[in-house]
Amino acid sequence: MIDPRPSVISERLSGVKRVIAVTGWKGGIGKSVTASTLALTLARKGCRTGLFDLDFAGASDHLILGAKGLFPKEEKGLEPPLLCGVKFMSVVFFSENKAVPLRGANVSDAIIELLAITQWGELDFLVLDMPPGVNDAALDVMRFIPRAEVLAVTTPSMIARDVLERSLVLYRKLKVPVLGVLENMSPARSPRAGRIRLDPALEKALGRPEALLKTAFARDLDRCLPFVFGKMKL
Repeated sequence: MIDPRPSVISERLSGVKRVIAVTGWKGGIGKSVTASTLALTLARKGCRTGLFDLDFAGASDHLILGAKGLFPKEEKGLEPPLLCGVKFMSVVFFSENKAVPLRGANVSDAIIELLAITQWGELDFLVLDMPPGVNDAALDVMRFIPRAEVLAVTTPSMIARDVLERSLVLYRKLKVPVLGVLENMSPARSPRAGRIRLDPALEKALGRPEALLKTAFARDLDRCLPFVFGKMKL
């Protein structure tokens, strides 16, 4: 039997202009904070923005955004709730904030199902907080959303950068478009293209979107947007 969901996913995303897949290949590098802050920043600039947390192993965007008491509305699929101007969907809505005991094909199937039932409507940007690594789940997302553009997050760590380089080689072989690389927790004293300085105050702002947007982390990310998106007007 032919699975109808791939064509349904294409239809669900037909009103989305650009899909930005924020990814990273090591834990603790700030992938989720980057994805969440990027979505908030784009929304603040007047862009119609969605954020989709697809990290089954460690969904955390709801914590970063302080998303409490929210749940998608059922209307010919699922309509993501609006949070600080961002349409937000997360796997955590269905897991009751517990670990999800899924493996291999089951994870991929769950992600495909979520992609197929979520109604995004008209968006300028859909930011994906990707499953970690280059595994079946991550590759399935790229397979079913072939126009997704990768924004990679790393840190100055030698190990993180080495894993990054190897992963980028694979993505390029698969002809996945890579927007660029953001180096988080950079020791640089002044802002530089593609670098986000270490912000000791960031932790206290988590869970409070307005406070998050006022952090040095958010300001550095905002400065990186021309590096990421080029001269496109935001």
